[in-house]
Amino acid sequence: MLSNWIPAISLGAKALIRRKWNRNPNPKIVSVQWFSFFSSKAPIDMAARDGELRVFLVAGEVSGDSIASRLMASLRLFSPFPLRFAGVGGAKMASEGLKSLFSMEDISVMGLWELLPHLYRIRLKLKETVEAAVLFEPHVVLTVDSKGFSFRFLKQLRARYIQKNLDIPSHFHYVAPSFWAWKGGEARLRGLAEFVDHLLCILPNEDRICRLNGLHATAVGHPVLEDVLELNLRNKSTIHEWRAKGNADDFRNKYAVPAGATVISLLPGSRVQEVSRMLPIFSDTVKLMKDTVPQLMTVIHVAPNEHVENFIAGAIHGWPVPVILISGGTTQLRYDAFSVSPLVPQDLHFQK
Repeated sequence: MLSNWIPAISLGAKALIRRKWNRNPNPKIVSVQWFSFFSSKAPIDMAARDGELRVFLVAGEVSGDSIASRLMASLRLFSPFPLRFAGVGGAKMASEGLKSLFSMEDISVMGLWELLPHLYRIRLKLKETVEAAVLFEPHVVLTVDSKGFSFRFLKQLRARYIQKNLDIPSHFHYVAPSFWAWKGGEARLRGLAEFVDHLLCILPNEDRICRLNGLHATAVGHPVLEDVLELNLRNKSTIHEWRAKGNADDFRNKYAVPAGATVISLLPGSRVQEVSRMLPIFSDTVKLMKDTVPQLMTVIHVAPNEHVENFIAGAIHGWPVPVILISGGTTQLRYDAFSVSPLVPQDLHFQK
């Protein structure tokens, strides 16, 4: 359980359960009782009334599953009330007590053209998720990244609560949309306040820009910082040493990597659409390299996604060089592999 190593401070968890926030994102305005714009009750007060804190979470991809699981573990440390979770997530969230409504892979689709063949299924899953959230009566709703599904879910859920005149839970979204990559992106932020009460930002200055555009926001730091902290605590290093260190010798011994081998780590992605696009490119590249790079080997990092695992298992037949598969590896194993790899190609996907 991640709660065994998470330190005594987590800004994301504190943002969810603290009593007060500033209703106006402008920091010059005096703060008032913490509440949703559409509700007069703070989640912490609703939890006190009900004797438990109910949190509904939605993560649609592997990175979101990891982020949400860490936040769930942090909440256990900070919440003054028993916790109950519901929603949609993956294996890591399940290890923290979530029983997912359906497989996270069912909504793990990116891009307009890749979405179209799955549109009917996604709409059904969206309706199912909204209905489940209403029945669960959460005090807090948290969505993680996957803004296409997440924002539609939050909009529909808020509309349902307003229609039924119910106590509306506070809506949090973890990982701000990439407004800095859009033309006119900052202006688009203003519309989010209609259905997002608070953004948890992972990049520097995102929170400041969000507040300037009418959104409550807290900077919680990039998940890679938690990777570093986890590694340092497990390896009994100082927590102030902000450097991720893997153990190359352990990895070479475990996987019988020859001393003179050149190892390349490949990160093809966490969704089958991107993996099916990237693996042929990686294969062709490795084929071109193998005659000029002695003892070339590859390590493919396989996301804990059933469709991805099946696709890669079939795709590596006839792979041009020796290959090691790391399926859903721990943070330590992932960084051990990086430590023996001078090069780490990965899929970089940008959306407008």
